[in-house]
Amino acid sequence: MKILVEKAMVAREIEVSVLGNQDPKASIPGEIVPHREFYDYTAKYLEDGTQLLIPAKLKSGQVKTIQSLAVAAFRALELSGMARVDFFLEKRAAGKLFLNEVNTIPGFTSISMYPKLWEASGIPFRQLIDRLIALALEQHTEKARTKYEIELPEGAGGALQG
Repeated sequence: MKILVEKAMVAREIEVSVLGNQDPKASIPGEIVPHREFYDYTAKYLEDGTQLLIPAKLKSGQVKTIQSLAVAAFRALELSGMARVDFFLEKRAAGKLFLNEVNTIPGFTSISMYPKLWEASGIPFRQLIDRLIALALEQHTEKARTKYEIELPEGAGGALQG
């Protein structure tokens, strides 16, 4: 039984969609502006008022940094296909940037940021689906051509004997 307590942060929520396998790319960033204090299930799905700002109002240097960090996180976690990378950008003057989470199965509904960010980046929904299918087939082909073999040492016994 554990509890995690974190220091409160007054920040903007910035999200980026990432697409690719070996050469992932990041979309333009978007921002979620909740209409009340917490962006919970009710605020997200049941109430109107939350704004999705696409593109997020950021300086060009911030956009490049956020996109670069999103791709770096995608690569560090050895992901493929798609992910949405979420950041917190402090509202204070210093504006520190924090990676909040990497969502490896982001939403794909009419209100979801993942496809909306790609559409704003120049990839419409149908083309995005085609790209995701092509990336999945590419991964499948790569896995299918990889062979695994275990060489057992002389005299190996127990669970290793087949």
